Amino acid sequence: MLNLPQRQGDRPMTNYGLPHEQLSQNTPADVYAKLKDQAYDFEFVERRPSIISVPGAEGLWLLEEGGHSCSEAFLRGNEFAHVHPPYDGSLHMMLPDDDVPELLDRGWGESHPLVPVGRVPPGLVMVYGPRDPGELDVILGLIDTSYRYARGI
Repeated sequence: MLNLPQRQGDRPMTNYGLPHEQLSQNTPADVYAKLKDQAYDFEFVERRPSIISVPGAEGLWLLEEGGHSCSEAFLRGNEFAHVHPPYDGSLHMMLPDDDVPELLDRGWGESHPLVPVGRVPPGLVMVYGPRDPGELDVILGLIDTSYRYARGI
């Protein structure tokens, strides 16, 4: 269980297609800079251009020595999450299937559009970009959950 607080306000508008991106309530530049500074600060994680997202997205890539969980914990290759470019500010990540309902119910994100058609695992979610430092802390906690899932810990 994630123990997420309720996200305040309406959900942002998104393009619920491909590319799956956030269109409103985008992350302010100062919060985005902090997100990018802290999102990759995990042991055995390398910051790389995403191999599955739009140009400018940066992936969180788990190095082999970090240990690995099941294939459903990864987007592609060893990329378990990525941060979209600043005009968007959202993230895609893999979460354990059991955590997805809470994420959705608490308003922090939405399922990837390929989930309902069975083309990707149910744990693939878009997490909305943080709007302030408090939301950044929640997002960093979600990245930690994705990281632990990828590592199998």
